[in-house]
Amino acid sequence: MMPFPAWHGLLSRRDLLKVGSVGVAGTLLPGASASQSKNGTAKSVIVLWMAGGVTHLDSFDPKPDAPAEIRGTLASIQTGVAGVRFSEVMPCLAKSIRHLALLRSFSSGNDDHFHSQAMALSGRLVTPAQITTEPNVGSVVSHLMGPRNGLPGYIAVPGATRPGPPPKNLFTGGWLGHEYDPFSTGGKPKNDDFTAQVREASEDEFNQQGLNLSADMNGGRLATRRNLRERLDALAAQVESSSVDAMHQQYRGAFEMLLSPEVRRAFDLRQEAPKLRETYGMTKIGQRCLLARRLVEAGARFVLVDYGYDPEFGNLWDNHNAPTQKHPPICEMARLPYHLAGTDRAFAALLEDLHVRGRLAETLVVFLTEFGRTPRINPQGGRDHWGAAGSIFFAGGGTRGGQVIGGTDRRGAQPTTVQYTPADVAATIYTAMGLSCDQIIYDRQKRPNAICPDGRLIPGVL
Repeated sequence: MMPFPAWHGLLSRRDLLKVGSVGVAGTLLPGASASQSKNGTAKSVIVLWMAGGVTHLDSFDPKPDAPAEIRGTLASIQTGVAGVRFSEVMPCLAKSIRHLALLRSFSSGNDDHFHSQAMALSGRLVTPAQITTEPNVGSVVSHLMGPRNGLPGYIAVPGATRPGPPPKNLFTGGWLGHEYDPFSTGGKPKNDDFTAQVREASEDEFNQQGLNLSADMNGGRLATRRNLRERLDALAAQVESSSVDAMHQQYRGAFEMLLSPEVRRAFDLRQEAPKLRETYGMTKIGQRCLLARRLVEAGARFVLVDYGYDPEFGNLWDNHNAPTQKHPPICEMARLPYHLAGTDRAFAALLEDLHVRGRLAETLVVFLTEFGRTPRINPQGGRDHWGAAGSIFFAGGGTRGGQVIGGTDRRGAQPTTVQYTPADVAATIYTAMGLSCDQIIYDRQKRPNAICPDGRLIPGVL
């Protein structure tokens, strides 16, 4: 590998970081091109990523006839589909079930957070050594389909979840390279402790940290520096280091984003009417879902709404109720505005808003978590990891709504029908976007890889 080029000193590291902290990592420049198949029903994807393991028994798969230690203290309610019941804390999605293809036989087959999250994010059967090496589904989409309307091919809102211990960043382009990491809108990452009651930025600040210029960096100065960067690019052509190539793409993409009024406007939630913001809920999850809608409306291909490990609320979904967590019992936790009750409101608002705007048919929305929780409530009042069964849903983007696919036994412990894996979820996303699971992409060593070798389209979803 050649040494780092001498021209690097022409721009100080400090200057580069002022712009490069955007973290676009080259997603504005596609590494490969692939036109969307005519068979693709989804022009954009929003993944509602709830890392930590959302309880299925207290949300989408209640067991009202089970013993108290399994059903808990939450009642169940009738949805808009006869015979289908949700937990009482999910009234909004119960009314919006006409949009949902609810999958009750989702199974990661693994009780480990790292392992199951890596499988869910990549759609690949990873080994423990591959937890951070396999590219996210969003990274593959970005690689194959590129940016659109000046927006990165893969955006994470805010992209700050770091499960642990030790904390790991699972939002990765893996063997595709760092240029296919998601553009993360910003925020303070959650570390490995269960609770962290700390003050953090407001949600508007939180959502736009990745786009903010430093106080002394105005548009004119930025344009001048961009011209300098373009001249330096000619010299960079002499350098064959892939890491340097990725750095060039990163900064070129950062300049384009920071100078585009349209792109910056897409990230600005203040453009929305207060009444609509209230409909989503003036909560972190509510405003992140609203931002996702704004981004796909502006042209974003793949947006991941990240809501799991939080600096203020702690580990939101990993509700063991261990003493260090300081959580209420799980059925009380579910009623809180930042837990299931808040996500119910936010998700339903997102679906209805997309529907009213005529965009739901072309936007695939996927609620995804790594696994469910144990059927039996533990002595501390929590539920533990349960890789055998869980619930997720698909909506929009060609989804056949108003249905439930699969089911679990009377305790919510095991699927009683065909079980579907994270790889199958990924295969369904790719298919909805018009991509073939057998399509070959190449890693940095030019080795061929099928984009989804382990998955199959889930029958009946699309």
